[in-house]
Amino acid sequence: MMMKKGGKGGGRTVTGLHFEARKPLEDVIHSLPGYSISDDLVYFKGQEVARFYTKNKLYKNLLEPKGVDYKKFVSKKLLPDDAIFIISNNTLFIVEIKFQEVAGSVDEKLQTCDFKNKQYQKLLSPLGIKAKYVYVLNDWFGKKEYQDVLEFVRLVGCYYFFHEIPLDFLGLPQP
Repeated sequence: MMMKKGGKGGGRTVTGLHFEARKPLEDVIHSLPGYSISDDLVYFKGQEVARFYTKNKLYKNLLEPKGVDYKKFVSKKLLPDDAIFIISNNTLFIVEIKFQEVAGSVDEKLQTCDFKNKQYQKLLSPLGIKAKYVYVLNDWFGKKEYQDVLEFVRLVGCYYFFHEIPLDFLGLPQP
């Protein structure tokens, strides 16, 4: 497993959400000490810290109740597989988990983050919510041939991590 640059911490220190395979974000957070999840609400030691808005729940549970008609901002619905709204920093993190073992269409999908990130920003702008588009990648994408794509991801204001997302990046409390 690749370590994130500048990473630190002992074997028992929990500093991030670790992905060993394609696993829902909800499952990874639920496994952390002190965290619990009920009806898409995320609690840390009994206090609500985040909310999940996956697929159509982004519309049904966040946008529509606040009177936001997505068609006024984007021409097509965006349906995130994993999205978590962090209350403390008023940010919706759209998380794409991409684990590859052979070359394929995922290669090109990484290049779409700029468009998707801007679409989410437009969609959330009436609520004053920030959007951050994040990839969780496996070692496959650490190959030299992905250097340009990963540089592009950063240059356009998107993010990527290998096997984990640091809790402090999200703004979630550490257990």
